[in-house]
Amino acid sequence: MSAPLTFAMVAGEISGDILGAGLIRALKLKHPNATFVGIGGELMQAEGLTSLYPLEDLAVMGLVEVLGRLPRLMQIKKGLIAQLTELNPDCYVGIDAPDFNLRIELALKQAGIPTVHYVSPSVWAWRPKRIFKIDKATDQVLALLPFEKAFYDKYHVNCCFVGHTLADEIPLENDQAAARAELGLGSGKVLALLPGSRGGEMSRIGPVLLQTAVALQAKQPQLEIVVPLANQHRREQFELMLAELESVPKLTLVSGQSRTVMVAADAIVLASGTATLEAMLCKRPMVVAYKVAPSSYYIASKLKLMLIDRFSLPNLLGQHYFDDKDLVPELIQHDCTSANLVEAVEQQLYQDQSATVAKFTELHQKIRCDASARAADAVIALIESKESKPC
Repeated sequence: MSAPLTFAMVAGEISGDILGAGLIRALKLKHPNATFVGIGGELMQAEGLTSLYPLEDLAVMGLVEVLGRLPRLMQIKKGLIAQLTELNPDCYVGIDAPDFNLRIELALKQAGIPTVHYVSPSVWAWRPKRIFKIDKATDQVLALLPFEKAFYDKYHVNCCFVGHTLADEIPLENDQAAARAELGLGSGKVLALLPGSRGGEMSRIGPVLLQTAVALQAKQPQLEIVVPLANQHRREQFELMLAELESVPKLTLVSGQSRTVMVAADAIVLASGTATLEAMLCKRPMVVAYKVAPSSYYIASKLKLMLIDRFSLPNLLGQHYFDDKDLVPELIQHDCTSANLVEAVEQQLYQDQSATVAKFTELHQKIRCDASARAADAVIALIESKESKPC
C-alpha cells in the first residue's frame, strides 16, 4: 500500500483560504489519509491544514505596506522553503498571491517537488511577459476562467481550466423577493451601488457614484438605492463622503451582504473586479465603473502594458464564448462621469435586458464545473505523471 500523500498549500488572503478549503475537501474525498501543511486561514485549518505561519502575515496590500512588512515576508519565504524542502511533499499548491507564491514554487520545483499555481495572474490582461516566470516556477496552472487557458496554450504553458467556485456556489436562479424582504426593501425599482472594498478604490470611485445617485433620484424620486459596505472602515469612509455633499441622496447602507443586495437589485453599478462576475452570476444587469490612480493609468497607457480593450469579466467571457465583448457597459477613467453613468444606468434599469440576462445564464452554466473537484483531479494527475520519489 502506498504511503499517504502530503500536500503543501499556501494561501495569501481570505479569498485564497476559501479556494484552499474547497480543494482540501475535494482531495480528502480521493485520499482520506492525506496530510496538509503550509499557510492557511480558519477555513483551511478547519479542513485539516497545519498552518506553519499565520495567514494574516501574508495578507498585505499596497506598496508602502509591503515594504514595511518585507523583512517578515522574506523570513517566512526562507522558512517555508527550508521546511518544505526537508518535508518533500508530494505537491505544492500556491493559491493566488503570485508575488509570494511564485518564488516559493520556483525554489521547490528546482528541488524536484511538483508545483501548482491555483488562480492565474492576469497575464492575459497586462504584463504578459510574466508568463515565462510562471512557466519556470510551476508544473501546472489551474485557471478559473476559460480565456486564461487559451492564453497559456499560445505559449505552450501547462494550464488546466477548472471553472470558478463562485459559479458552483451561486444558484442558477435566485429569489429577488426574498432578498428584498431580508433587506426591508419595497417592490419598486432598486439600484445597488458597490463602491469597492479597498480604501483607494472607494476614494476614486465613491464620489462619482454619489453624484450619480443624486442625479438619478432627482429624475426618479422613488428609486431605492442600496449600498453594501465591505467592512466598518469602508462604511466610515463612505459616510464621510456623504457628509461632504451639499445634496445628499436617500440611500440604504448595508454592512456586508453584498450578494443579497445584488440579488435584490434590478441593476448594479460596481467597480471592476470579481464583483462583476458575482453580479453576472446573480443575473443582474450592471454598469462597470472604474478609476485607477492617474499616474498608473498614464504609465499603463504610454507603455502599452494592457493587452485588452475590455476589463470586466462578463465582457471577457462574452468575447470568449459569444464573440460579444459588450455584454455590459464599461465606463473607465475619463469616461467614468456621473452624466455617463446616469445614462447607462437608466438603460439597465428601464430597458429590456432579458437577452443579456439569458447570456449571463449561459455563461454561468459554462463555468460551473465543480471547480474544487476538477482542481483536485488536476493536482492528482500531476503527481501521478511524475516519477516515483526515491525511498
